[in-house]
Amino acid sequence: MLYPLLFLLLLLSTTAADDGAVVLKLASSLTPLPTGWSTKSSSGFCNWKGIECDSSNRVTSISLPNKDLTGSLPSELSTLTQLKTLSLQNNHLSGDLPLLANFSNLQSIFLDFNNFTSIPSGFFKGLTSLQTLSLGNNVNLAPWQLPTDLTESTTLNSITASQSNIYGSIPDIFGSLPSLQSLRLSYNNLTGSLPQSMANSGIQNLWINNQQIGLTGTIGVLATMTQLSQVWLQKNQFTGSIPDLSKCDSLFDLQLRDNQFTGVVPSSLISLPNLVNISLSNNKLQGPSPVFSSSVKVVNDGKNNYCTVSGKACDPQVTTLLEIAQGFGYPAKLSDGWTGNDACSGWDFVTCDPQKRVITVSLGKQGLTGTISPAFANLTSLKNLYLNDNNLTGSIPASLTQLTQLQTLDVSNNNLSGKVPAFPSSVKLINKPGNSLLGTEISTGGDSPGSSGTNAGTQSGSNSPSGGGNSNGISGGIIAGIIAAVVIFIAVLSFVLCKYKKKHGRYGNVEEHDNEKAFPKNEGPSGVNGYNGLATELHSQSSGGDSDRKMFEGGNVAVSIEVIRQVTDNFSESNIIGRGGFGVVYKGELHDGTKIAVKRMESTIMGTKGMNEFQAEIAVLSKVRHRHLVALLGYCVNGNERLLVYEYMPRGTLGQHLFEWQQHGCPPLTWKQRVTIALDVARGVEYLHSLAQQSFIHRDLKPTNILLGDDMRAKVADFGLVRNAPDGKYSVETRLAGTFGYLAPEYAATGRVTTKVDVYAFGVVLMEMITGRKALDDSMPDEKAHLVSWFRRVLNNKDNIPKAIDQTLNPDEETLASIYRVAELAGHCTARESYQRPDMGHAVNILGPLVEQWRPATREEEGFGGIDLHMSLPQALQRWQADESSSSMFDVSYSQTQSSIPSKPAGFADSFKSTDLR
Repeated sequence: MLYPLLFLLLLLSTTAADDGAVVLKLASSLTPLPTGWSTKSSSGFCNWKGIECDSSNRVTSISLPNKDLTGSLPSELSTLTQLKTLSLQNNHLSGDLPLLANFSNLQSIFLDFNNFTSIPSGFFKGLTSLQTLSLGNNVNLAPWQLPTDLTESTTLNSITASQSNIYGSIPDIFGSLPSLQSLRLSYNNLTGSLPQSMANSGIQNLWINNQQIGLTGTIGVLATMTQLSQVWLQKNQFTGSIPDLSKCDSLFDLQLRDNQFTGVVPSSLISLPNLVNISLSNNKLQGPSPVFSSSVKVVNDGKNNYCTVSGKACDPQVTTLLEIAQGFGYPAKLSDGWTGNDACSGWDFVTCDPQKRVITVSLGKQGLTGTISPAFANLTSLKNLYLNDNNLTGSIPASLTQLTQLQTLDVSNNNLSGKVPAFPSSVKLINKPGNSLLGTEISTGGDSPGSSGTNAGTQSGSNSPSGGGNSNGISGGIIAGIIAAVVIFIAVLSFVLCKYKKKHGRYGNVEEHDNEKAFPKNEGPSGVNGYNGLATELHSQSSGGDSDRKMFEGGNVAVSIEVIRQVTDNFSESNIIGRGGFGVVYKGELHDGTKIAVKRMESTIMGTKGMNEFQAEIAVLSKVRHRHLVALLGYCVNGNERLLVYEYMPRGTLGQHLFEWQQHGCPPLTWKQRVTIALDVARGVEYLHSLAQQSFIHRDLKPTNILLGDDMRAKVADFGLVRNAPDGKYSVETRLAGTFGYLAPEYAATGRVTTKVDVYAFGVVLMEMITGRKALDDSMPDEKAHLVSWFRRVLNNKDNIPKAIDQTLNPDEETLASIYRVAELAGHCTARESYQRPDMGHAVNILGPLVEQWRPATREEEGFGGIDLHMSLPQALQRWQADESSSSMFDVSYSQTQSSIPSKPAGFADSFKSTDLR
């Protein structure tokens, strides 16, 4: 037993001696030397002023605040593992902070008001006893982000990091910090929205004011933060209305000035019992100016859109229109356009008669969300109401039938549901296209799955006034009809499968002997064959017995090789519009002038993986249809050839217009065109990720896969690498494929993907559009060759952005503000950690308002917004070309664009797919 005891004593004495050596190293690093300290010997270091030790002479506290010290902290401090307190605030210390990871005893860190330059990776990991973290006013820190490692500090009570060069979003970690009461992050470069995990947290003091660009989104989460006492949100970009804060009865100080808040100031805010200070200036607030108690210090003298001052009520028509705006979530455009107390005095979207009564409200195509307010019924003289082409949900209020003067109600192209009210015959009701659920009651959660009505005019039983008979609101006859339809469908499906399924399995050969059988018939939603009703010309000729065409799921039409040869003039050289490693793209023209593009591949070149991509493109584009995704019209398998038929896109690729515009003799893209293209791409990818029936990951988003139409509107192309997106936040492992420079770091490192790999690639494309530079440019110096790493350094200082902008843009002040916004978005999208990137819906929300300033003013000026499934292919394409300008199908697989992080390994091509990795 003696030897283990001696060993333990030796170990303790050695450790203590090591702590002494570290303190001696610290003494040598500080100027002036603290009183009582030595740089020659560590003898008695536990008695030095500011040093505390435990009984084993292990250092537990270093406390030297307000000593006017300069110098740096030695990296050896990372060995003081018994440290509980590190208090060095209010000095002039500089250099890198030492790594304190896994200091499980550390309770307090006070390093604020110094000149430290960087925080090492993993600094906050394993600080399981940490209660106070104070790093504020270190203005020289290299940009850093709040780490999720803080979730290990479950006893954390206070975080102070104001003016410490933090960027990025506030992590969603507050559900793991139950003891946190104070969060002070003012004067940084935080962006994004308030995390939902703040809800029901114990935070009392929330200071996140004066961010460089500004936090965005709404502040509804504050309504459930019942412990709040002081909230500073001033000088950000928060939007939406002020929430009901009546449960925050301890709130005494609320600073909301210099944001973008809209809506009427809620009465619950005015009656908060402990409120002492409030600022509301320089927002877009509406309704009457609020009147607070005389005991409250109010700053409300800046810009807002109040209808009256001193609390007087608004004009009745103004009050009604504000109630209507509330249904839409108080959008900013209805605040800026509806100012003053006279709705007939130049209000946007509102028309009045000579008696100053509102007769028309025209809010079509305004990007509105939310619901249709019953308050429209209070505009008793209303004749025309246009709400078409928005994203409204809910039902059509029955109160609108009370409008005796109503002549036109257009609610088409929304997402409305529920019963259609019975309007008089004098009312022209336009509710189609769109609104596929209109006439169907949507369950609110308490009803059984069968409680929804199925026909217009049929309510669910729970809402039925009579309450008799069928409690589910679905008659026995309807149920019997549904069952009969299912039986017939199964019988037909069985017949089709028996007829076409051969010994080769799921994609077995199809035997064809006549024109009728040469093309598999797939009924789409409109009841027509193929994709949107493929042109009868493409059905007119048999492919002959030599065709080795295969049957694919999804409804796209098999096209005969003879027809393709005919429309491409037998693959004439003059019709080539693109080349790549996969083969050649040809332009073709049907007899009626409809143009198509044909991608021609050879299976001997493609190999098995290439065939998988061929099948994948058909499978994906059979299931997705969107105005910003290139439409696949048909396919052909002819011997060793594989051919895909697309809509024709006459303006080529985004890459050609960004990087090769001079060679092609076209003008450089304007910023208006660039931001519009970015929004188009974001909408297309958002649809793939979250709005289609299945979710997909593109995996190869880049300028050469973004095609442009005559009106320079964009569509995403090349779906050969698409993968099904995993559920939730899980990733799926796949072969590495894509293009260097657009590969998200986690994908390049692990081969696992989520939808966030597309978000990263989209961020790279945004950077290319801002700078006019390729993702990887070997002609540039090493520090600038990788666009992402270089541009993210540019973003650290807003003043550097104008120098990085494409010189052809020459932006004015308004355009420069828009570029700043897109640059910020690009930075978020290319965050190194996937969870820090937004989803594509956020990108759409950011880019949408930037495009708004260039949108046409009238309802007729904008292009067609959807697909009429009852049109034939030539009709549909002519409509697309007339209204959206479909663009040319250039080489969508071959990329000359080099790329950025991670840089390509030696021996790899600039652009590669799974075919290159077999």
